[in-house]
Amino acid sequence: MECTVYNPQKGRLETIDVEFADDNTTRFYSRRSGSVTMIADWEGGLLIKSGYDYPVYIYDVSRADIGFSRNRAEQLKRQYL
Repeated sequence: MECTVYNPQKGRLETIDVEFADDNTTRFYSRRSGSVTMIADWEGGLLIKSGYDYPVYIYDVSRADIGFSRNRAEQLKRQYL
């Protein structure tokens, strides 16, 4: 499906074609607004979704690299934004 993501390396929004499936996506439940709700591997990078914001696309990082961790995904997102 087409998805609009924010690419901080380029400083702009992009539209990508991505499939969110069990083999490439980890979902988190949270009641806190703005916390990471999903991380997904996509074309050698990582998509990090928080609340109603656009997912953030970060190059050269995978879910395994951050240990499938919500906290490490939040730290990585803050580092790039």
